[in-house]
Amino acid sequence: MPEPISQVDYWNGAVGERWTTMQEELDRVFAPLTEALLAGAGLRPGERVLDVGCGCGDTALRAAGQVGAGGAVTAVDVSRPMLARGRARAEARAGSGAPVAFAPVAWIEADAQTHPFEPEHDLALSRFGVMFFDASLPAFANIRRALRPGGRLAFLCWRALPENPWVNVAREAVLSVVPAPAPSPPDSPGPFRFADGEALAGLLERAGFARVAVAAIDRDIEIGGDAEAATRFAVTVGPVSGLLRDLDDPDLRARAVAAVRAAMPGGGPVRLGAACWLATALVPG
Repeated sequence: MPEPISQVDYWNGAVGERWTTMQEELDRVFAPLTEALLAGAGLRPGERVLDVGCGCGDTALRAAGQVGAGGAVTAVDVSRPMLARGRARAEARAGSGAPVAFAPVAWIEADAQTHPFEPEHDLALSRFGVMFFDASLPAFANIRRALRPGGRLAFLCWRALPENPWVNVAREAVLSVVPAPAPSPPDSPGPFRFADGEALAGLLERAGFARVAVAAIDRDIEIGGDAEAATRFAVTVGPVSGLLRDLDDPDLRARAVAAVRAAMPGGGPVRLGAACWLATALVPG
């Protein structure tokens, strides 16, 4: 059995390139969830924000607009192609002549699990970036150390796979054609790592956070303008793409994609349920 790929290699390889290419589409699909995150984070003018796993910069750029010129945003990720897209978006916005005063954004290629951040941030936020830590407890403890006393944490992570039809509809269709993969080891990096909200709250408390709250967020997200577009999205992004990536038999792959297409509702835009946790917490002091 091949050695598992590291998260750094994973997000700097084909997956990172693909997510960079699909940046606009992904931001559109996840927009209702991003809005829920930013509303729950409660950004204030003048704050210093740390965006953990910033990807192509959607949340970092939105935060920069909300905290304004008196604030600052540090956007950190391990993915070079995604950071490059974030920087390019920031430069394009700066050159657009937009009247809104944005905070400066520092784009840092680093691993938030271990990077020695200055303890100066008012808020650490993340949209689906925290599920991929190698070791969650020390990673969250390091993020806590990046926050000043009284600082806040707010992030989105996925709830259980069966609660997320936007993934599970396509996954069940693929598994009607190809064998199910071996289960991942417990607490290994992956999108549904924090499906147990009670366990997640306990983890954050052990990492040194106080007033931890884990609230359910449910939204319908549009994964495609029609069934064909939704199928392309479903087999390109996330766990379903992993099921298809290593198939050597092109006919088997075509059958799996056809099964996904048959499972998609027709008659217009495809909207499926997405279920997340919005986790918030404070640093004591």
